[in-house]
Formats: sequence, C-alpha cells, structure tokens
Amino acid sequence: MIRIHLSRLLGENKEKIADLIRATGLSRNTVTGLYRETTARVDLDTLNTICKHYDCAIADILEYQRDEISQLSDKSKTMV
Repeated sequence: MIRIHLSRLLGENKEKIADLIRATGLSRNTVTGLYRETTARVDLDTLNTICKHYDCAIADILEYQRDEISQLSDKSKTMV
C-alpha cells in the first residue's frame, strides 16, 4: 500500500489545503484526493509541483508500506 503524507507536510508547514492550491495552482480535487489518500493515480507533474513547493523529496510525500495480507503470507512461508 502506498501512503501519502501530504497532510503531514501541510501540518508541519502550518498550511491549509487552500494555501497549497493558491501557491501551486493545483486543482482542489487533486490536492484533496492526496490529502485524504483517496486518489488512485498521481501525476508526475503534481509530485514535482509539491516537491518544489515544500523543497522536499518524493520520499517525503510517498511511502510504500506492505499490506497486512502480504505480511501474514510472508510469515506463514517462513514458518514452514
């Protein structure tokens, strides 16, 4: 599962969604989807814009976390 840490970045920078939209020109739907982690796709230009705004790396925005089902499956393989 991919986690999106936009809400953390906004909080650390004491910004609201509206502030990010105004500063970057991104659409409200795009920013809200990333904030709520409900988006299915992220455009590279969007990531570039957010990274430029916060002067951060992509890894500060996106994080891969293994699904619980995958973790359980891996544990059962090691027990055999």
